[in-house]
Amino acid sequence: MSEFISVGDLGRGMEVHGDVLPGVDSLAGRVLELEGERVAFGDDGTADLGGARGSVHVTSIRPGVLLARQLSGDRGFELLVLADGGFTRVSVLLPDAATARESAWTRVQRGDEPTGVRAVFRHGELEEGGRVHAPTRELVGMRNRYTYSPTESYEHIYLSEHRYTWHCLSGVEAGLADTDACDAIRVADGLVLFVWREKIVPTLGAVLIDLQELRTDGAIFGDDAFEAGRATAFPVGSRFEIANTTSYLVEGPQG
Repeated sequence: MSEFISVGDLGRGMEVHGDVLPGVDSLAGRVLELEGERVAFGDDGTADLGGARGSVHVTSIRPGVLLARQLSGDRGFELLVLADGGFTRVSVLLPDAATARESAWTRVQRGDEPTGVRAVFRHGELEEGGRVHAPTRELVGMRNRYTYSPTESYEHIYLSEHRYTWHCLSGVEAGLADTDACDAIRVADGLVLFVWREKIVPTLGAVLIDLQELRTDGAIFGDDAFEAGRATAFPVGSRFEIANTTSYLVEGPQG
């Protein structure tokens, strides 16, 4: 029987021959005005995305699209997506040790979400006339198979705007599956920022899903070990195929 593992162990398993994008220096030396927030990127691979200057990792899945991510303090993680003249900021906080030990049953009885991982989203214009990123339903109904490396593959089934099921087909989590909280943000045509938050092992994953080129780029964040302590983040990238699509009868706009 497969067992759940820490985020650190997941990263060590997925890093071998992982299909990750190389870092780029497209933001080096730039200062961004994010609707009242000023973010400065140094020439030395550092930035201040979450209140303290530190190392920042920047990648580009498409020309003109940039994803920057950075650990923030002991329990935080910051992401910034720049695309189509707009931006999305995601500020993440892992639960403390006591909260991480709570069961999903205890949390929902209290009226909280099943997961203790918190994520705050902010969208805006990077330049005048830019497209403001917004939630989307375009993944709903898809069943996709993602290949992260020669040994690691998963399938995702997108059930609704805020729930999806993941299933490890091969790799260090082979046989494991769960249904977790998620958000999907359209940042450009055919390009979706997908963010999920797991409830059993406190984890956040954030990937840009390119529905035109069928590839992804992003990172996974959580504690290096099971006990809340040293946080870690590692890059992930994959190629994928759309296995099938199910049409759901829903009310409201489909976009």
